[in-house]
Amino acid sequence: MLMSFFKQLHKDAGSEARTGLISTDHGDILTPAFMPVGTQATVKTLDSADLKNINSQIILGNTYHLHLQPGEDIIAEAGGLHRFMNWPGPILTDSGGFQVFSLGLQKEKKSVGQQGSLVKITDDGVTFRSHRDGSLHTFTPEVATDIQHKLGADIIMAFDECTPDDASLEYTKEAMDRTHRWAKRSLVAHQKNTSYHGYRQYLFGIIQGAISKDLREASAKYIASLDFDGIAIGGESIGYNMEKTGDIIDWVRPHLPESKPRYAMGIGLNPTDLLIAVEHGIDMFDCVAPTRLARHGMLFIFDKENKHRLNIKNAAFVSDKNPIDSSCDCSTCKNYSRSYLHHLFAADEILALRLSSIHNLRFMLKLMEDTRAAIKEDKFLELKNKWIKKSA
Repeated sequence: MLMSFFKQLHKDAGSEARTGLISTDHGDILTPAFMPVGTQATVKTLDSADLKNINSQIILGNTYHLHLQPGEDIIAEAGGLHRFMNWPGPILTDSGGFQVFSLGLQKEKKSVGQQGSLVKITDDGVTFRSHRDGSLHTFTPEVATDIQHKLGADIIMAFDECTPDDASLEYTKEAMDRTHRWAKRSLVAHQKNTSYHGYRQYLFGIIQGAISKDLREASAKYIASLDFDGIAIGGESIGYNMEKTGDIIDWVRPHLPESKPRYAMGIGLNPTDLLIAVEHGIDMFDCVAPTRLARHGMLFIFDKENKHRLNIKNAAFVSDKNPIDSSCDCSTCKNYSRSYLHHLFAADEILALRLSSIHNLRFMLKLMEDTRAAIKEDKFLELKNKWIKKSA
């Protein structure tokens, strides 16, 4: 008997928040879950022991970057990402679509829909030049799926076109329709080999449609109609504009089956962003922000007045003997003071980056543990109000 990939465990009485269980061959994931990002087969400055110690359930890898370096064949020969990076738990890889389209728009400063020397979009796929050496590459739904099969992540993503918010309605619909065709092709390619490395891989489809309610609803209906294992919500707004993110999730949620996990891509710039996503019924989210902010000395703390952030580089902490956050149970807070972290950054010591990254990620993961406990007791809104400052 095949195990169920996802099972909803409890729905909060006062919101759309829910707990669930995702089961993979590399372990279970309790949701809602925040997923640390390991773009190039590493969560920057941390090793697999660090990730275990902060109770990370699942991490991410990036198809675009790993394709360029070291290449999916090298990783496949090593037995897949789990063995390559010595991470025994579940892994998710994105399809590379976001990075490919970001490359075209950011590097070329092109308006949406224009073709440039770095990226060319056709209905078949995307041809682009590497940001590393200028070499030419082509991603189609079939190629992106094959790369992810070789990488060996437990959860992989359909190839999609990430549409910016400022795209015209005409282009947004064109890109959405293309994403839908690519979704079906990704699914066909995946179903030819769902266990490349001998264990099951699961495929998620991605909803697009930018900030158009009609297009988002149409995309949700179409993606939900296909035989995906889970459903993701993509696009520029998701995670960057939380008010609009909440709207988009509310538009699409009525069209999504409760029997599949929901993944909002790129949420986690602020700890409270996770709570907003959870309140709207999201099960999974990821973001590079916790580790990126940590490397710049911006640390998460419980402080509603200051958006739960502390800049450890400020002179006010030069002799502060307190931990970063007294309620945090991470190894950094248990063993080091704000004064010491301030010193490490001032001295430009590499250890500053590692200790800060451990703290920021554990802070987010602990918040999700508390969130799951609150949902189980129908007290999610009580937890949310504790964290989010009410508008005047």
